[in-house]
Amino acid sequence: MAPKRTKRKSPSLGPQGMFAGMTVFLIEDGVQSVRLQIWKQKLVQMGAKVETQLSEKVSHVFAISSDALFHHVDGDRLARFKGWLEESLAAGEKVSEDFYILKVDPEGFDIFDKSLKPKLANRNSSSYDEHSHCKRMKSSHEETKQTNEEKKGDIETNSVSWASNTEPHSPSSLTSSPEISSTQDKDVGMQTSFQYSPPDLNKGITEIFGKLVNIYRALGDDRRSFSYYKAIAVVEKLPFKVESADQVKDLPGIGKSMQDHIQEIVTTGKLSKLQHFETDEKVKTITLFGEVWGIGPATALKLYEKGHRTLDDLKNEDSLTNAQVIGLKYFDDIKTRIPRHEAQEMELVLQKVAEDIIPGMVVVCGGSYRRGKASCGDLDIVITHPDGKSHKGFLQNYVKRLKEMKLLREDLIFSTHSEEGTDSGVDTYFGLCTYPGRELRHRIDFKVYPRDIYAFGLIAWTGDDVLNRRLRLLAESKGYRLDDTGLFPATHGSGSKRGSRGTASLKLETEKEVFDFLGFPWLEPYERNL
Repeated sequence: MAPKRTKRKSPSLGPQGMFAGMTVFLIEDGVQSVRLQIWKQKLVQMGAKVETQLSEKVSHVFAISSDALFHHVDGDRLARFKGWLEESLAAGEKVSEDFYILKVDPEGFDIFDKSLKPKLANRNSSSYDEHSHCKRMKSSHEETKQTNEEKKGDIETNSVSWASNTEPHSPSSLTSSPEISSTQDKDVGMQTSFQYSPPDLNKGITEIFGKLVNIYRALGDDRRSFSYYKAIAVVEKLPFKVESADQVKDLPGIGKSMQDHIQEIVTTGKLSKLQHFETDEKVKTITLFGEVWGIGPATALKLYEKGHRTLDDLKNEDSLTNAQVIGLKYFDDIKTRIPRHEAQEMELVLQKVAEDIIPGMVVVCGGSYRRGKASCGDLDIVITHPDGKSHKGFLQNYVKRLKEMKLLREDLIFSTHSEEGTDSGVDTYFGLCTYPGRELRHRIDFKVYPRDIYAFGLIAWTGDDVLNRRLRLLAESKGYRLDDTGLFPATHGSGSKRGSRGTASLKLETEKEVFDFLGFPWLEPYERNL
């Protein structure tokens, strides 16, 4: 059997990372494109080279399952396929290969060029080592039989997928909430996330697309804004520099028009569409105003039509709400991103304060921080209590204490429903906060959920937007309406209109239960940057 997994170490990155010296070929059969990109990204980040074709350079071959290998290797030689890559990433270091070597007759390996037949070393010989020229397949030490349904689940969600069914713990890269003793609340109390560090070898493309995301959002064109948002997530994960649109034509979210944009950018270094927007006074002004917290597309257009052209012009505008005035005053502060280490320290402070007020409160920083990003635009704090009742009235005392500490500074939105039982019993606070010892303002949001709908809130406030949209559409296809307060049977709409949601949500305790019910492959938080 394979060695017992040790406590996870923080994986080393870069050319000297834990996969240094490995040359990998990935069999793509049955692998979702996004998951394949994640594998390539992590391997390259940790020192491996990924080959697009099998050759004598290749030292390791990976596949999603035994079924994928059966097309190339005699199936009788394989046990259930799983393991080495997953075990290594979970442990934070390369585990011994001794339990995963599969000796394969090259005659049975159909995708080998017959002229490249490697010499297979005997396991007991002195030449049996990591630098042998034999092609190594990773097979599982788990010999238990599975039903067809279990095998299907493995292919979709587990298998070689890095750490997708593990619970890694590394103080340098992970965050967790206070432990909850109840078994059913483990996913509430132990939320973890790896740091998400995509190669981002194509910043020339992603930065231009990022500007278009903001422009279309400010113009109220959510469909186009979302299209560029999706494309950024795909392009930033690529483990190679794009030199031609042909390299990305088969990737999800990269349609014909997006390919044309990419080709123009890699050829000229710029995009004519963006240049047009940046020289159009109306678009430029509405985009600027739309970056002020609380100002949406309609308000931005009205302000433009009133003759305003700069942020200074807005300082004398009487129609702005108090929240918009605050957003304008701290415009530059709010646009400053929060480094991951500061967000982590803030989360720890918030957890301690909550515990001091009511023991057992669960406080998780969601958003891009929970998804493992190196920085975040704001702090999305999701809160509950395992007993299902102590969350009521908590937010008022929590905000009061944090203001006394000068951690919370300005209020934007504050609404409470937990004690009255209205609006699903969810309490909300949006405001500005400061990092201890500084006056720089950052945006912070608190959402306090009853325990029975916490999983839905955690999914929604972790994101990303692409995943949330996919889950909502999937729910609708099954006759449900999904939002941050539950999964509701949908009523029938008239004509082409969508039906409204029912009044009672399904009872699903954990994020994974929600994913499973919808039939969507489970993704750890760090895998949700789609």
